[in-house]
Amino acid sequence: MITIGIISDNHGDWPSSIAKSLAGVDAIIHAGDIGPYQLISKMENIAPTTAVLGNTDGDLPINQSEVTMIGGKKFFVQHIINPHELEDPLRYRLDDVKPDVVVFGHTHKPFCEMIGSILFLNPGSVTRPRGEFAPSFVRLFIEDEKINPEFIQL
Repeated sequence: MITIGIISDNHGDWPSSIAKSLAGVDAIIHAGDIGPYQLISKMENIAPTTAVLGNTDGDLPINQSEVTMIGGKKFFVQHIINPHELEDPLRYRLDDVKPDVVVFGHTHKPFCEMIGSILFLNPGSVTRPRGEFAPSFVRLFIEDEKINPEFIQL
């Protein structure tokens, strides 16, 4: 079984509860609004990390989107996505990439929905939730070709 920690929108905050909660994962995906570049090193100290640029990350030396394979599944990661109203360039990119999972952030609200054959997943904000939501992230399990996301509240 492969375990992935999926986080987003910590905006420079890194309480010890995050590191403790991510301990033992096989990989980390960060969907943007990270804060200082040094936080990527903190994540890398826990597990191999895929991170993308968020709208408040300025000129961090990372990409706006990433495609990564973990546990035999293809992940497309980008900070701002509206799963129900995909803009044409993004729709064409997803048609080309054919991901199993699309990870996004920005809204600070948890989201998990299968649209067509793609699981769209927003872990919410790990430190600055909006509305009635608690700080959260996703622990995603891949076992026997099955993807099982679990939302964890901090």
